[in-house]
Amino acid sequence: MSFTDVFFGFLPYFFHSQLLIKVPYPTTDCTGRTIIVTGANVGLGKETARHYVRLNAEKVILACRSAEKGENARREIESSTGRAGVCEVWSLDMADYNSVKEFAKKTRSLKRLDSVVENAGILTTNFKEVAGNESTITVNVVSTFLLALLLLPKLRESGRQHNVTPTLTIVTSELHYVTAFPERKAPSIFDTLNNPKEARMSDRYHVSKLLEVLGCREIARQHSVSQTGVTINLVNPGWCHSELDREMSSPVIRFVKNILCRTTEMGSRTLTLAGVAGPETHGKYLSDGHIMKCAPLVEGREGPEMQRRVWAELAQQLESIEPGVTKNVAA
Repeated sequence: MSFTDVFFGFLPYFFHSQLLIKVPYPTTDCTGRTIIVTGANVGLGKETARHYVRLNAEKVILACRSAEKGENARREIESSTGRAGVCEVWSLDMADYNSVKEFAKKTRSLKRLDSVVENAGILTTNFKEVAGNESTITVNVVSTFLLALLLLPKLRESGRQHNVTPTLTIVTSELHYVTAFPERKAPSIFDTLNNPKEARMSDRYHVSKLLEVLGCREIARQHSVSQTGVTINLVNPGWCHSELDREMSSPVIRFVKNILCRTTEMGSRTLTLAGVAGPETHGKYLSDGHIMKCAPLVEGREGPEMQRRVWAELAQQLESIEPGVTKNVAA
């Protein structure tokens, strides 16, 4: 993204959104629905789960790496909403592909599955290889799409049985606007991202969020809702108070956050709304509760070829982890 795009495009939107926009309070009745929220033991995930419990969901699954923290979140949510027996804590480690597979397999036992909000993610500036990729790419991109594709058959089955269109939401970020993504010019995007000598870790989180946007858009371009049986959308919660950026905490950052950041509850409204949004949001980027344009890099001339390349490389990785998984996109 050019300086002009950032200064005259992104920053005015960012400050207006953060300081002046109040996200609508979710009111959709979720009676009878079963909803999964990943990364639900803290922050945005926990507040999103709390909204769904408040909105009368029959079952809300808190997908967490730490069972202990998940149970603490469950007790807090039940206490604050007055609804016991709604939340279940399921183990999910997004840094472990086997954990993702086991989690998805467990969902087959559910009576129904109406919505999945993929909120779990990491932000780190330290290069570390996990499961064959740099850790941010493993967690935020590969595992996120692996879980999505593994859950699509269950979502689709539930939609047919109950005559509804389930929703799968990937939590991305407005920070996808501010990366120039030079890796797109390399012969292999993922090989470049996984090369410690070339890794630009200060920009890695932004890139991971851009990859989510590109992957989701390409899936939606290739497969309509009538083919997937599921609405797949993207949501930006804005800059919120959370534990995501705890590695980069400092007195200056804490001061700025106190001025600019949304409350965690306000940010969670965007996730909650996206998770119950309809087919009109398929492949779309949602922010402040509305469909918005993606970054100029995505919407511009390079966008279509860039998203095709990203999905092709990502799909190849997913197939190596779980052969045949990409066929789950369509019925």
